[in-house]
Amino acid sequence: MDLDDSSNDSERRWSGGELEPRRRGGGWLLLLALAAVFGAVMAGVSTRDFISHLDGQVHAIACSVMPGGEAVIGQSGCKEAMLSPWSSLFRQRYWGGLPVSLLGFAVFAFMAALGVAVAVRGRITRRDTGFVLLASLVPVGASVVWGTLAATRLGEFCQVCVGMYVASGLILLFGLIAHVRAAPGSGPWPWGRHGVWFLEGVLAVGLLAGLYAMRAPEDRKSLDGCGSLVSPEDKKGVLLSMPGQGQTPALAVLDPLCPACRSFDQRLRLSGLDAQMSLKVLLFPLDSQCNWMVKTSLHPGACQVSEAMLCSPAEADDILAWSFENQEHLLELGQNDPKALGDEILARWPAAKGCLGTARARDRVTSGLRWAVDNALPVLTPQLYVDGTRLCDEDTDLGLEFTLHRMLQRGGAAAPGGE
Repeated sequence: MDLDDSSNDSERRWSGGELEPRRRGGGWLLLLALAAVFGAVMAGVSTRDFISHLDGQVHAIACSVMPGGEAVIGQSGCKEAMLSPWSSLFRQRYWGGLPVSLLGFAVFAFMAALGVAVAVRGRITRRDTGFVLLASLVPVGASVVWGTLAATRLGEFCQVCVGMYVASGLILLFGLIAHVRAAPGSGPWPWGRHGVWFLEGVLAVGLLAGLYAMRAPEDRKSLDGCGSLVSPEDKKGVLLSMPGQGQTPALAVLDPLCPACRSFDQRLRLSGLDAQMSLKVLLFPLDSQCNWMVKTSLHPGACQVSEAMLCSPAEADDILAWSFENQEHLLELGQNDPKALGDEILARWPAAKGCLGTARARDRVTSGLRWAVDNALPVLTPQLYVDGTRLCDEDTDLGLEFTLHRMLQRGGAAAPGGE
């Protein structure tokens, strides 16, 4: 099918007293606009999911290039991408930050309008299509950056994000074809027209970002927290100290085989805010083999890994990182072959030999659980207490940087030598 507006390249029409070629490339510009509309739909779906997850509750995520076709609940590449630190900007300034997908929506909407505006002009020249081609580098460049982050840092792709990457590629492709088929430009360069288009693009992004920033949701209870430690003194030494030079005391309640704890640990480290905390860890394995507060083993094998950390406190941080990295494998062993799990732990961490599986190790785990009871801790992981104040559940994912930054500022100001 020939998408050219003329059936004969030699056809000419009369305009302003001179002959000029009929419009060429207009059909490709309309296809560019359609690709941009598709990208805007993908960006809009992603933004809606982002906003709905700010309350920290469980929501389905549209994890498909056909919105609504494969809405999923639970872990997925789409959720990993959304909770990653690259899904939004200015996270310490706004609760959850400014979603990148919102900016993408503005860019795609502008590209759709620009494609139509140039396509319906009386004469399409390469000067105008050159501007379209240059503008298309914005979504393409963003797709390259975020696609690289997904491949190298997340290790998986969000399907809706891939939809935006495809839309960006099509915009570039159709823009390039339209540019090749357009008529050569003549006369003065249309600086005025191109300047107006540029300002319209900047205003489209700036206005939408500004409106979101003005109406950005805020968790007003964040700094007050959601509870506090009743009896924080650690008489039996059940809290494990993690490496760090920060001043503000903090406590993380973790299960080494808890997927949510792994994700939380990643977000905390990537935020860089962990460097401001003097962090300790309370092990709270959600495994009925040692935890009488749970009826079933949500994370089988967590008791053994917890024992290993308590048996070798000097290596606790390394054991925790190892357990997070090999979580699926360790959970499978804990479910099907607990003895093999113990053997693997001792093979990797020989310092725990003579302690793992003994009454002494079980007593240390039990003491930690009793410390949790004494402090009226909820039966869930992960939890984070900053200077004795519990971070609310809705602030452990998208709102982490916003709330934790302010809690650390308050804690630092109260600490000796704090500013």
